[in-house]
Amino acid sequence: MRQWQMFLAFDDTDSTKGMCTTFLATEMIRAVDDLDLIGLPRLVRLNPAVPWKTRGNGALSIRFGKGKGKRRLVGRIGRRPVYSFDRGAELEDGSELFSIGSELLRQWSRVEEEASPGLVMSKVRPSPSIYWQAVRWVIERAVVEKELKRIEARSIGLCGGRGVIGATAAMSWIPHDKTYEVLAYRHKSRWGSQRKIVAEDVKLLDERFPSTFNNYDHDSDSVAIAPHSPCPILLGIRGDVLEELPLAMASIGSEAKDRWLLYLTNQGTDDHVIQASNPLAPGSTYRMRGKVITAPKTLAGGHVLFQLSSKRMTVDCAAYEPSKGFRGKVRALREGDAVEVVGELREQPRTLNLEKFELLELAEVRQKIANPRCNVCDKSMQSLGKGAGFRCRKCGRKEDRSKAEFAQMERGIELGWYEPPVCTRRHLSKPLKRLQAQHRC
Repeated sequence: MRQWQMFLAFDDTDSTKGMCTTFLATEMIRAVDDLDLIGLPRLVRLNPAVPWKTRGNGALSIRFGKGKGKRRLVGRIGRRPVYSFDRGAELEDGSELFSIGSELLRQWSRVEEEASPGLVMSKVRPSPSIYWQAVRWVIERAVVEKELKRIEARSIGLCGGRGVIGATAAMSWIPHDKTYEVLAYRHKSRWGSQRKIVAEDVKLLDERFPSTFNNYDHDSDSVAIAPHSPCPILLGIRGDVLEELPLAMASIGSEAKDRWLLYLTNQGTDDHVIQASNPLAPGSTYRMRGKVITAPKTLAGGHVLFQLSSKRMTVDCAAYEPSKGFRGKVRALREGDAVEVVGELREQPRTLNLEKFELLELAEVRQKIANPRCNVCDKSMQSLGKGAGFRCRKCGRKEDRSKAEFAQMERGIELGWYEPPVCTRRHLSKPLKRLQAQHRC
């Protein structure tokens, strides 16, 4: 008997007014009660710069089959426990699975609110190149359709079916780096109402469960694990240790949960970041090293801008007002500082919007503390204006500006990495907590 499992992936089912593509994953698992979950469901974030994303540009991929070997509890839907198996076999035909998925896609997608959902089913994964194109660039539909034809996949799209692209990319993801997330969902009667979560419990997550990250924004004194949209999600906790996430979730006082599920994700991995090379293309996120060539200036609205130059290019870097205290670190930069920046290149205005930066080398900044004294009259000399040198009031003797007395300034910033507050970070952006932990390893 031929043995294989079936991959099912979907994307773009939600809108800014409600729903969540991950909720459809729980509905799929609930509806497919005669098959087992193989591995963890995958929540895959794609290029955060695409203009048509709803919120976090996340797509879902699930693998179904007949489970073999040890099972693991990975969720609960109502009173039903959800188990996952590492291996699976004995699934010959996916027609019923595709039919169930298509029906649920039509039932839950917010097509009346400009959603453009898509569903893909395949016995094998698409080429991983699809994922890397979709997480870093804007991938053409034709490229995806060609790959689906090659692997003999089935797909369905509604209202343009743009979600077919994201679904294919999610299915093709093979992790180089990975994290996990536990998502808890609200009872439907509470969708759209204010969430009830004990903030003091969330504050303790980093201490109680050190492998978790992006839990609480101490800058704004706000919970970061709960969305602000009227979607079905109550909370989501991200971390590097799968086994800690259900315990972390249980430690938080909240309203009753309708269901919860564990996901394998690419969140916090920096998979979307490209090493900068000339020319840069708007709509992608780059890593670039260079020297600060203009001192940061604050624009109307509170945005902070400076110019960075490498051997091959010069780019304007921006820290926008929502990044709050992060802008203070950017303002502390000076001409001659060596930095490495990570940010998305925006088309208009053409700026690299900073996700984080590392200060690699501090330039020496000197401040004038006294005018020079005249060698003839021993009197303090008078400044002739900015950059114009000095002149003795008594004898008229002149001196170059370099003759003034200078002292080295305290910079108020140290070498190292800096990032925006938790609530303004992107899903894909690797937090410094993970970056530093990986360096220690």
